[in-house]
Amino acid sequence: MKESKKPQLRASPGEKILTLHPQGKRGVHIAKDKYDVMRTAILGALKGRTELTHTELFQAVEKLLPRGFKGSTMWCFETTKLDLESRRLIERLTDTDPHHYRLEK
Repeated sequence: MKESKKPQLRASPGEKILTLHPQGKRGVHIAKDKYDVMRTAILGALKGRTELTHTELFQAVEKLLPRGFKGSTMWCFETTKLDLESRRLIERLTDTDPHHYRLEK
């Protein structure tokens, strides 16, 4: 049985990055290893899909995370998602209810 490839935690312990916020608000510090894993999972969940609701995206991301992922999954997800929106890697579609997300075109 072929195992799906899940992102791995790799950065050195204690290394942190400051995220961006799409509304220009102050970003937050997050462990780089967690950010990298969550970034890979979010982009992977959206790849090949037209768009997903927030709930669908979070559920898809949870399936892609490694078992060793520690901490608040939802907090890391939200923090990374907002950063990816700021960097224009993903797009939030606000004309739908609930909002949908997709890879930036």
